[in-house]
Amino acid sequence: MTPTTMRRRAAVGIAAASAALLLASCAQESSSTVASSAPAAASASAAVSEAAPIDECAPENLTTVDAGKLTVATDTPAYPPYFEDDDPSNGKGFESAVAYAVAAGLGLDVTDVVWQVVPFNNSYAPGAKDFDFDINQISITPKREKVVDFSEGYYTVNQAVVALKGSPIEKATTVAELKDAKLGAQVGTTSLDFITEVVQPTQDVQVFNDTNDAKSAMQNGQIDGLVVDLPTAYYVTAAEIENSLIVGQFEAQQGGEEFGLLFQKGNPLVGCVNKVLTQLKESGELKAIQDEWLAGAAAPYFTEN
Repeated sequence: MTPTTMRRRAAVGIAAASAALLLASCAQESSSTVASSAPAAASASAAVSEAAPIDECAPENLTTVDAGKLTVATDTPAYPPYFEDDDPSNGKGFESAVAYAVAAGLGLDVTDVVWQVVPFNNSYAPGAKDFDFDINQISITPKREKVVDFSEGYYTVNQAVVALKGSPIEKATTVAELKDAKLGAQVGTTSLDFITEVVQPTQDVQVFNDTNDAKSAMQNGQIDGLVVDLPTAYYVTAAEIENSLIVGQFEAQQGGEEFGLLFQKGNPLVGCVNKVLTQLKESGELKAIQDEWLAGAAAPYFTEN
């Protein structure tokens, strides 16, 4: 082998070794790049997942009795000023309007609201419900909250006394002047509780199956006065019973009595409805509905003595 040949072979060997080292370096760098990009891709995927949580209050995700529908319960007859023409579905009356405003806030259409009849006393009984919520001037009380859930209050209300002109309590201005009166109220209502707990009359309280029976008793002279919530008192005296008047209203109790939408215990729909009610209050829409259907001259307040 000549010196020239030896030099050529050495040069070829060095070049081959350099190429091998270069390839190994590239392979290692490529492997490192792939390895380092994998966590980044996983992190990006997790970020996308965290940025798009499921909206439980979206119309398609609502936990309603019937998918895509909102089943609303109330009693019958459905009285003004809460409902008109005994037809909750016409959108007229305070509570009918509130129900449809809530449905709209949940992303549902007017045609998605289904009404059903549920007697007042049955609404807050324990057990499963075949409605999404009941709207029927149902006051939020600790006792009821043990077996059902309520939304936030949609109306704060006082109790009032209605009587016929010429009644022994027509000119009563204090709670003390009501103590000897014959008073009546519908069974199961906070109006009845108010008589027994606040007025504490000396005579037995007359209890009736519904407000119609109580009004008839007052007209027939069986009771001196009827205790109802203030909006009902306005309607009774203005449109139902001639020669009747609001004797007075009671000061609101601590925290104020509130009407709430009633749900089956544990119903997850409560949270979504509360969001809607908050929006309705903040926008002023709820007050506008109240002003439209419950406006009326103020009744005098009873004093204690």
